[in-house]
Amino acid sequence: MTTNMQPFSALQRGHGSGHGTESVCPVCLKRIPARKIRRGDDVVLAKQCPEHGDFEAVVWRGRRPSFADWTNAKTPSYPERPRTQVRDGCPYDCGLCPEHQQHTCTALLEITSRCDLGCPVCFASSGEPERSDPDPATIRGWFDRVREDGGECNVQLSGGEPTMRDDLPEIIAMGRERCFGFIQLNTNGLRLAREADYARKLKNAGLSSVFLQFDGVRDATHLALRGRPLNSAKRRAVDNCLEAGLGVVLVPTVVPGVNDEELGDILSFALKAGPLLRGVHFQPVSYFGRYPAPPADENRITLPEIMAALERQTGGMVKVEDFSPPGCEHALCSFHGAFLRTENGDLRPAREAKRSCCGGPNRIEPHPAAEGARKSIGYTARQWAAPSCSCATEKPSDSLSMFLEQAQTWSFSISAMVFQDAWTLDLARLKECCIHVLSPDGRLVPFCAYNLTAADGRPLYRRRP
Repeated sequence: MTTNMQPFSALQRGHGSGHGTESVCPVCLKRIPARKIRRGDDVVLAKQCPEHGDFEAVVWRGRRPSFADWTNAKTPSYPERPRTQVRDGCPYDCGLCPEHQQHTCTALLEITSRCDLGCPVCFASSGEPERSDPDPATIRGWFDRVREDGGECNVQLSGGEPTMRDDLPEIIAMGRERCFGFIQLNTNGLRLAREADYARKLKNAGLSSVFLQFDGVRDATHLALRGRPLNSAKRRAVDNCLEAGLGVVLVPTVVPGVNDEELGDILSFALKAGPLLRGVHFQPVSYFGRYPAPPADENRITLPEIMAALERQTGGMVKVEDFSPPGCEHALCSFHGAFLRTENGDLRPAREAKRSCCGGPNRIEPHPAAEGARKSIGYTARQWAAPSCSCATEKPSDSLSMFLEQAQTWSFSISAMVFQDAWTLDLARLKECCIHVLSPDGRLVPFCAYNLTAADGRPLYRRRP
């Protein structure tokens, strides 16, 4: 459909220069020019490789919010300790290079490549038994490197499946000893479901939050995306974490035609679980890792479509207007909404949050990227961890002395982050990435660059399975 097609640079504010952007060829991964083109209310990223031809992929679909208004202009915050030089240019010099424009907000440490699932949509292509786990001394050095290069940031322990390691509590304690105040576990939850006291062991070791893979409320959904009917296991994992006093964030991978009509049901489940379930973080499917096949546009779901689906599926309890661009990463990478739970189990927008880092208004005047990173780190640590006050089991009251504590306890976040694959990669976005994976050789690499794979599955940075 080519009606009303025009280059978006004339209409767009804050999403790149008027001369377009750059991307990579999905076949050869060579850097090539790209431009954003408007088609009605939709926007596609279009590019041409001299060797492999034309490519385009939808990156925005919908009128609310409009692409042109979804902005959050920033002035760059370059790495204080770049580990690599600029030789071949973005995305080939990651480590971080001196031209990267955002500090680390979250550093991912992949402490194993083993996994007890074989998910078709796994971006890490995990579960390869021939790879040995890094030893504790290596991980200790990783924590030190993150502290040296990333500074004050949050840490997520990932994999593979981190709970495959029996020394996970010791690794968590190791991070705490190195003064990382927020340590989160990225997990499929199977061991948390299987061992009733395991969550408490992790909590006692210093774990702050569980980032739980949770794709839906039906076994058919888990079977399609994870290869197994996991509904009861996921619910037991949630129950055991909450019983242990751990903050939990549900993380659904959203795939059109599989679970895009379950977003409201996932949210409803989260709200019924109680105040220790801190939020839902949606991740639209991206096509890399085990799933690098060229997708059609109908196989993608974009940020405005998720916002609209949440409004529709909750009967207007949450609205598109409740969500805002991020204050840290590029505006096209994510959205965030801050809410307060009501006594009847609904949500109402926490209006003040719209002036915070992770729910700020659409800003035309640039703000410092370092400011957005600092606020994002603090907000994530406060919101996704279990509340520290004793009112987590009490209903909100009108007592002024309890107001601030209860606002923290009864807060709830709804967010989404869309990762870039070889078809949607926009180097202007990549340069503002604040989620960095620590590679085995000790370099901090932006998440989407680290996981990028060509159409044949060939990785740019991640080791081949």
